[in-house]
This record gives sequence, structure tokens and C-alpha cells, in this order.
Amino acid sequence: MGVPAARIVFDESDRAAVAEAVTEMLTTGALTLGPWTERFEQAFATEHGASHAVAVSSGTAALEVILRGIDVRGRDVVVPAVTFYATAGAVVHAGGRPVFADVDPATLALSPETLEAALTPDTAAVLLVHIGGLVGPQVTAVRALCDRRGIPLVEDAAHAHGSSFDGRAAGTFGLAGAFSFYPTKVTTSGEGGMILTESPELRDEARIYRDQGKGSFTTNHHVKLGYSWRMSEPHAAIGTVHLRRLKEFIETRRAVARRYDAALAGLDGLDPVLEPPGCRGNYYKYVALLPPGVDRAEFKRAVAEEHGVRLSGEVYDLPLHLQPVLAPYRRGPLPVAEDVCARQVCLPVHSDMTEDETEQVVDAVSAVYRRLAG
Repeated sequence: MGVPAARIVFDESDRAAVAEAVTEMLTTGALTLGPWTERFEQAFATEHGASHAVAVSSGTAALEVILRGIDVRGRDVVVPAVTFYATAGAVVHAGGRPVFADVDPATLALSPETLEAALTPDTAAVLLVHIGGLVGPQVTAVRALCDRRGIPLVEDAAHAHGSSFDGRAAGTFGLAGAFSFYPTKVTTSGEGGMILTESPELRDEARIYRDQGKGSFTTNHHVKLGYSWRMSEPHAAIGTVHLRRLKEFIETRRAVARRYDAALAGLDGLDPVLEPPGCRGNYYKYVALLPPGVDRAEFKRAVAEEHGVRLSGEVYDLPLHLQPVLAPYRRGPLPVAEDVCARQVCLPVHSDMTEDETEQVVDAVSAVYRRLAG
């Protein structure tokens, strides 16, 4: 049997719990902004040690709602070049201007130095992205720099459910954190997102924005230019059930990552993005960098066709400042981002991955790499 790039894990008890919840909500008719949404918000906030959580329709919506709450209209927002389009897209849709920054090659995230180089006199916010679920040690220095400048720090924690640095959870280092529950995430609601914050004011603003800008759920008095960013009750129920397994899933993924770390240590030139001291990642992605000159497309083809192992999608293969749709915001080269995006691959990590599957990946990657790298 081959090893797929991703696998979404709901066991029999999970499926039964979701089916029971759906039967309940179909009986009561409570299908949006009901008790399951509240349960999911409370459980997710508790899991991450946060005071407030607001469930929305996607991780992208979570980012845009936060940026609208800050009011970045007509102003600059620093965005790392190594992230998904949605990070910058949320800035543009919220009325801001993305300013792309280079990244630290050790973590693929902003560092104080790359952030400092991207700040402008009109910076309204900074977006820190936890790529692959790794909360890098620079998070505290980035927060300190933002505090000195009086600039809100927002975490794009779309990858980082349950990840932490020095015991503090992703999504709790800045003004707010945005999470995604897209199906491939470590825990999913099918579709959906979550905002974490310590600010009751931002929490209240987010609740208004997600429901068409209405001042209350039961009226049609619109006080903000909101949108249809609600999370449905079925999605909230799926998310609540799956969240119960977050710790279990992370332990499985970390065990796979430890085996990969050991295997790649014996492959000179194939360098994993290692977990720094103090970090405890969820290994949503296991990222490694091929050496210059090794053909990534051929590497992925050979691993798949010759060994039945499909690598998951890169994070990411094209940096934001080179994305065609974002060309109006391009300012110049960002050499580290361009380099790591050109060379990275992601080994498959599943929440129920077996030892046999892990060894199949190790054998495949080792054999193909040794052949291609000489």
C-alpha cells in the first residue's frame, strides 16, 4: 500500500458523535450561531489558554475580521513572503497594503531583523505566521519590537493548533490569533476558522463582523460593513468532536517527526527545518530543504511513482511577492524566501500514521535522494 500525501482521521466514535450532534440540531432547527458554536469556542479557547474565541467561516475570514477590527484601511501590514495567499489576501480585502518581508531560514518565519527591514512609518499591523505548526523562538522578540513601536501583532496560526513556545500556545502572543479548520489541518471542522484574543472589545467586534455587521443576532440593524462569516452548527459540532483528539494527534505526529529527524540526519545536504529549543510543534507539516541543484519535481515524481509515497504540498513553492495577483505590492527581491520556497519539500505526516508507513517514507526518500544527489 502507498502512503498518501494527507489523511483525514475520524474514527468510528468520532463519526457517531458527529451524527448524534447533527440529529440533535436537525431536530431543534438550530443550524447557525447556536449551542455547538459556543461549545466549540469555549473548548478551543480553553485548549489554548485564551480568554475569548470567536468561530467564523474560515481561517481567511478570521484574519480579515481581526484586521478590520484594527482598521488597517489605507495603511501598511507586514506579511512574511513565505505563507499562503490568504495571509496577504485578507490584508487587501480589509483595505490594507501588504508589505512583504523576508524570513529566517531556520523557522521560515519573520525574525526581528526581517521585520525591522519591512516596517514603514504607516505600519498598522504585523502578521506573524507559524509555518508548519512551528512557533519559533523569535516570537517573543517580534512581539517586543511591535510593542516598542506601538504596532498590533496578529498571529496567522492556521497551521498551529496546539503548538506552543515555552508553554505558551500559538495564537496568544499578540492582539489576536487566527486559526483554520480546513480539512487537512491537524483538527478540522470541515470548513471554518477561529479567532483567539484577550481583548473583549475585539471579541465583540468580531461577533458583529461575522454576522453581516448586525448589532445583534435578532435584529436587522447593521452597524458595521460585515459579511456572512458565520460558522454553521454542523461545522461547529465536527470541530468540537475532532478537537477532543488534538493532544493524541499531536503525539502521533511528533513521533513520526522524531523518526524523520533521525533518518534525515544521515542524508548529507537534505536539511529538515528542526524544532528549536522551547518550541513544541504539532507537525502539521514536516519541512525539509533539498540542496541546490536537486530537481524537486523529479524528486517528488520518483518518490511517488517508484515507492508509492506522495509528498504533501510545499509551504510554499512560490513566495507571496512573486505571486502574479500580488505583483502591485512587489518591492524587490527577498532572497531567503525565494531560496527556501524553491528547495523545500514536505514529508507526509498523518494523525494516525503507522510505523510501517513512516519507514516506507524514510526508505523512499533515502533511496531517491541518494540517487539524485549523488
